[in-house]
Amino acid sequence: MVRSITLLLALVLAAGNLFAQAADTPDALARSLQTHYQSVRDFSADFVQSYRAGVLKTRTQESGTVAVKKPGKMRWIYSKPERKELVSDGRKVYWYEQAAKQVQVSDAPDQASTPDLFLSGKGDIARDFTPSHAQSPIEGTIALKLVPRRAEPQYEYLVVAFEPSSMRIRGLMTRDHQGGESTFTFTNIRENRGLSDKEFVFNKPAGVQVVTDAGR
Repeated sequence: MVRSITLLLALVLAAGNLFAQAADTPDALARSLQTHYQSVRDFSADFVQSYRAGVLKTRTQESGTVAVKKPGKMRWIYSKPERKELVSDGRKVYWYEQAAKQVQVSDAPDQASTPDLFLSGKGDIARDFTPSHAQSPIEGTIALKLVPRRAEPQYEYLVVAFEPSSMRIRGLMTRDHQGGESTFTFTNIRENRGLSDKEFVFNKPAGVQVVTDAGR
């Protein structure tokens, strides 16, 4: 679960406008998407995450809220079916599972090698991926399939669905090498609201066990 989030790592258009944007080349759309996210300092949204295992064909679904602030700050709060949090202050990543009464602490990734890093200002879509057109799973959006230019051990490619007029990301899907798919859909997207750094500070609940990379 932590890997799928770290991979992923922050979101009714006129028919004429949709057609014009869809006619753009994949490279042009990737550049436009990158240009938009270079102007986004922070954003927040509601999300639904679903995962389909490639071998076992099992499916899971979770939901909650996400907030992202450049550079590298994130807070994912899972509210259903159980409480979990992933918080990054840009230096450390904290993964808290309420049911397990445990928080895992690790260093924040500093390379643009995962799909969600461009949302937090550490990646470049046009530079890091080879884009092509893809069928969008979300009405009113268009989609790009993004294949990493450098082979990644944890995923094969991702598909990003976005609004063609605003360039807001509405969905992200990653496919791993075993055929598993992790999909995020975003609603109630809000950009550049001036999120405080205090929102990305993890406060450890009392009685929770702390596990660090060095302690494994």
